[in-house]
Amino acid sequence: MANSEIMTIPARKGRAARLTKGQAIKIINTHGHQVVDTWCFSLEDLTEFMSMEHIRPTLGKIFPTKGDQLYSNRRRPILFFEEDTSPGIHDTLMAACDDYRYGLLGCKEYHDNCTDNLHAGMRQIGLRAPETPSPLNLWMNIPVDREGRTSWGEPVSKPGDYLVLRAQMDCVVAMSCCPQDILPINGKAGNTVEAHYQILD
Repeated sequence: MANSEIMTIPARKGRAARLTKGQAIKIINTHGHQVVDTWCFSLEDLTEFMSMEHIRPTLGKIFPTKGDQLYSNRRRPILFFEEDTSPGIHDTLMAACDDYRYGLLGCKEYHDNCTDNLHAGMRQIGLRAPETPSPLNLWMNIPVDREGRTSWGEPVSKPGDYLVLRAQMDCVVAMSCCPQDILPINGKAGNTVEAHYQILD
């Protein structure tokens, strides 16, 4: 079977895709500065999902890199980090943004957010996420200093950078083009744009 067509994750929105064990998903930072919040759920049981809290102690570092297994909340490999053309700066510390977060940042009206994007993307393929796990924030740059303080960095990725995650079980991968336009995580201009993905055999 040939690789699938390249699909769009619209700016500020979410999408989800099913993978059978052994298939992979290629996620493309088309414009180079767009953070993509990423989740993975077991199709056998959606209460098993990729877990940042379980990945960090298993790998012994705060973000995964090419060659690492990504683990579920049942401590089983769920995805394998197969390729990465970017400098490899991703984030596992920050929760998905939500409308409450934007309220704290001063928004008075509803703001697009990754939490709602996760659930909308899952609904589009007929699934319901049982919760909002902490995502793997692809290309999100969160520097941590010696005192453990975090800051909001700009992405160090470039246009066309991509990574490949290979399914270790039948699963669904959900993605959100993060709509954060107040902090500089999508670049100083806060220009939120689309990204793309492709299913690979």
